Amino acid sequence: MIEALRTQEPGDTTNITDAAAVTHVADVTDTDVTDTAVTDTEVTGVADAAGASMALSPDLSGLDLAAVDAAIRRAAADEIMPRFRQLAVEDIVEKNGPHDLVTTADRRAEEHLTVALTALLPGSLVVGEEAVHADPGVLDALHGDAPVWIVDPVDGTRQFVHGDPGFATLVALAHRGELLASWTYAPALGLMAVARRGAGAELNGVPLRTGSPAPDAILDVATSHYDFTDNDQKRVLAALDTGGIAPRPCGSAGLEYLHIARGDLDATAFSWENPWDHAAGLLLVHEAGGASGTVTGRPFRITGGNALPFTAARDAETARRILGLLAAAN
Repeated sequence: MIEALRTQEPGDTTNITDAAAVTHVADVTDTDVTDTAVTDTEVTGVADAAGASMALSPDLSGLDLAAVDAAIRRAAADEIMPRFRQLAVEDIVEKNGPHDLVTTADRRAEEHLTVALTALLPGSLVVGEEAVHADPGVLDALHGDAPVWIVDPVDGTRQFVHGDPGFATLVALAHRGELLASWTYAPALGLMAVARRGAGAELNGVPLRTGSPAPDAILDVATSHYDFTDNDQKRVLAALDTGGIAPRPCGSAGLEYLHIARGDLDATAFSWENPWDHAAGLLLVHEAGGASGTVTGRPFRITGGNALPFTAARDAETARRILGLLAAAN
């Protein structure tokens, strides 16, 4: 059941390690941010400031979380893993360039999950990466009253195409921009991470905690891959190439979030906002004790319109440090 998802009032941010850094999203408006300075109160939880605080959560008491887990595993077993390292040339198509790929596995897995997830929660909708590519209007569901499944069938398609096991299926359940639950499944690695709003995060059934970097440690930071950034984005992200920080290009965004939740990565710095890449991982990081924020201090909104770049980090202090450098260069 999903009763544990309703442990906080709608619109509240998810608790993070440094309680002093929490800002209630209902208090954040367009007039609250006057410059790009990052203060102690500007590293926040995950929710949509536009309307989430006024929305009543749908009745999800009948949703079986184990059935969602099983549906995700089944989609991977039926549609993804049989094609892993078995793709034919005709199974791979460029979407917006040579680095932006889609495969038969992406399409079939999203179709599979769309049927399975909406059957588990009647009246729900799906915002999937491939559906949005075909019809951008699908994104409008994130602003509606129905619960929404946010799906990336194969996050890290380039890795998948090259036979690298570093890819994942990402699923998040949201309502009016408020993240309620998420699943990050790496089938080739045997990893399933689950987060529930207000109820914590687990990896293969073991609780996850981000912890904090050791004092004076060099911070490992995954940044937007240079193949997917323009010159201005590269310039801003280059601000992280400084003493005490070791930036590197990211792989699967979903797995980078998992690395933070496990305490294996200190932070990310991303310059794009596709909800299917970030929704599952942001909830996972926050429920494991981490923090996130954008360069203007507002929380990241899965409904879009974010100031970029943004960060997710193991703790609030790390998030503030990364945001300070990015804001100064922005």
